[in-house]
Amino acid sequence: MKNEEAQRRDPADIDEYIARFPENVQTILRKVRSTIANAAPGATETISYQMPTFELDGRYLIYFGAYKKHIGVYPVATTHPELEEALRPYASGKGSARFPLNKPVPYGLITKIVEFRLRAWPSAKKDETSG
Repeated sequence: MKNEEAQRRDPADIDEYIARFPENVQTILRKVRSTIANAAPGATETISYQMPTFELDGRYLIYFGAYKKHIGVYPVATTHPELEEALRPYASGKGSARFPLNKPVPYGLITKIVEFRLRAWPSAKKDETSG
């Protein structure tokens, strides 16, 4: 982390959150951010629970964060048949995935996680029934 004062206060936005990490981690975080933004173009960025968050329709869609040895993504349907096999190496408890910093991050899997969340989103269900 860059300085102790910045660590003590909540980040104002995702740019500030990312700036707190070493350059190699910043690169990964920027790519995770763009992957989520591309998969959920209607979502807006915010900070919640001191983590980068994308929200949709006023509700939190997905969170991500950097840690000492991994990037975490939450919530994740780790036991859903559609994602279970692909997430098996990354699942770390109910509703979370950990992508180790010492291995390539599966950005395509992050896209699938977001797409899965969007299909289960209440507004998506309304759109299906209103047609």
